[in-house]
Amino acid sequence: MEITNAAAAAQPNGPEVKGRFSGPKWKRFKTNIPLLLMFTPVILFYLIFRYAPIGGLVIAFKDYNFYDGVFNSPWVGFHYFEVLFQDPRTLEIIRNTLMLSLLSLAVGFPIPIILAIMLNEVRNMAFKRTVQTIVYMPHFLSWVIIAMLVSTAFAMENGLVNRIVEQLTGEAYPFMYEKLSWISIFVGSGIWKDMGFNAIIFLAALSAIDPSLYEAAGMDGAGKLKQIWHITLPGIRPTIILLLILSMGRVMEVGFDQVFMLQNANVNEIADVISTYIYRIGLQGAQFSLTTAMGLFESLVAFILVFTANTIARKFDQGLW
Repeated sequence: MEITNAAAAAQPNGPEVKGRFSGPKWKRFKTNIPLLLMFTPVILFYLIFRYAPIGGLVIAFKDYNFYDGVFNSPWVGFHYFEVLFQDPRTLEIIRNTLMLSLLSLAVGFPIPIILAIMLNEVRNMAFKRTVQTIVYMPHFLSWVIIAMLVSTAFAMENGLVNRIVEQLTGEAYPFMYEKLSWISIFVGSGIWKDMGFNAIIFLAALSAIDPSLYEAAGMDGAGKLKQIWHITLPGIRPTIILLLILSMGRVMEVGFDQVFMLQNANVNEIADVISTYIYRIGLQGAQFSLTTAMGLFESLVAFILVFTANTIARKFDQGLW
């Protein structure tokens, strides 16, 4: 007994040290080490390409030039914000960005949900896989290829769509040069490109719904539409709200590639958005401080939209945080 007490006294911190590295949290950490290592590239990506560039936003408050660099350029405060919002073209660019983005969101967001529900109801697996492959494929094509296909299909001369229109009406229609038809093509091409890939998330959510709920509803006399309305949609509602909140953060981000490849001089009045403005004024015109101010404004609006959408979702116990 005395020897045991003496050994314990000689190593007073022994049990504590053992407890620190042998508890359930430490065991869980050791178990998850392979997963954490796999997650490391993702963390590095966001640290290097998402968080580190935030320091460059200071350019918006400086008269930036290459010689002085980011931190030595002279401070000008909110001068470039004043210049930005005194330009009547700025409000037009913001209007175009919101219009195109909200139209794409309003029309395009439900399409992957509908597609996922339709694919979920298919029982012929060969047909289901074929359809999935066909609708997924456009996502892996660049906007250069998509824009070429769209422009070729809607071309005034020898375009497939205009051949049909010309046979029906006797005259070709300038789809790519009229504002309303250009907006329709812009929204439709974006939906066509991404609807199959976006449907994957909703198909995964649908797989988590208990099939017995459909069996019970069928026994009670509920048809397919009622089953979708009362079982399918409530079952994937958390996923829908989550993706809708995240989509609100991209309302001010109309993809540069899509707009740049599809726009032309006839529709610039509605096709000039924030991303093309930053490219034209910032990169081509070397007005870095002015376009950084525009980018900071864009980020602040996106943050407000995400925060507002999440606040509304929390009223229904479905918030992101």
